[in-house]
Amino acid sequence: MLLYRASLPLSRSTLKYVTGVVRRHRARLDGKDRALPPGMQALMVLVYLRKGETFAELGAGFGVSTTTAWRYVNETVELLAARSPKLAQALRKAVEDGLLYLVLDGTLIPIDRVAADRPFYSGKHRKHGMNLQVIATPSGEIVWVSGALPGAVHDLKATRIWGLLRALEATGLLVLADKGYNGAGEPLFTPYKGRNKPEHLKNANRSHARLRSPGERANAQFKSGRILRKLRCCPHRAGHLAKAIHVLQARETHAN
Repeated sequence: MLLYRASLPLSRSTLKYVTGVVRRHRARLDGKDRALPPGMQALMVLVYLRKGETFAELGAGFGVSTTTAWRYVNETVELLAARSPKLAQALRKAVEDGLLYLVLDGTLIPIDRVAADRPFYSGKHRKHGMNLQVIATPSGEIVWVSGALPGAVHDLKATRIWGLLRALEATGLLVLADKGYNGAGEPLFTPYKGRNKPEHLKNANRSHARLRSPGERANAQFKSGRILRKLRCCPHRAGHLAKAIHVLQARETHAN
């Protein structure tokens, strides 16, 4: 086994935050000795989320078994995901921050599935994955991320499952979304559909796209955590992983 030194593009304050989360969790348990101290468990989880290493690779790198690495990572991801803001809380803060509008967009987290797994197949993206709904600010900062649904679920159906339309309407804010949400009605504003549109409708769609695009780039932030570039664990863990990454990204933004 060859070992090497590596680095993570994360601040020390983020490591300190995750270490505190792990330490407080352990204090609530029976206090048994662990194979790794809280700081090393926190670092292992950051490596997993950021670099997407397998549990076998993590175990070898941190000197623990594959099973222990799996248990430590899943434990900490659950703790972080629980700190992700709930929908009502996130929207209330958006209103308090005086945002002019929000951007709603769906993203697909690719998964390692076979062709027979039709419920996970997204016809829009032509691949297997899990559907996540993301609300972002006009500048591209993530406000809220949903749990995971099979990729075959349409974005518009996902908004109804998560109760987004009613919650967004209650804020009084404008919400921009792409053509996949056509038919939702207020408070969503979507581009005009159809071919050979008159010029004023084309101009309206261009303006809509310019306002929407920074917010839609928020989805790319999840892919900075390589673990979500192609998920090889249980597909239904995609939501927990995305929420954990959201919490860490918010910490990084605050630290900078």
